[in-house]
Amino acid sequence: MKNLTVKPKPPAHLSEAARKWWKKITEEFIFETPDALLILETALECFDRQRVAREIVDKEGPIISDRFGQKKQHPATIVERDAKMAMLRAFRQLGLDVIAPGQAAKSFTR
Repeated sequence: MKNLTVKPKPPAHLSEAARKWWKKITEEFIFETPDALLILETALECFDRQRVAREIVDKEGPIISDRFGQKKQHPATIVERDAKMAMLRAFRQLGLDVIAPGQAAKSFTR
């Protein structure tokens, strides 16, 4: 039998905001297998990546000029979009896209 009272620590490479999410999610849900925690870690890595890309877009704008002076979409907008979609997919895979606030703890046994 697993000791479900010990909560997994957030990975050190995650940002402070992602580590806060980790702590909140692991307090509300039970992760019984390492692969479920890996999916959560992946989701929060994507969260960090999309935030970094968002900061770049906020600073430089969504449209840039290429070497010929032609306007084009900033590459960071693509990174932001892809990271956000990957994060949402990972949360959906864990079933966190349909959880109502205050709902009872859910066990992940993937």
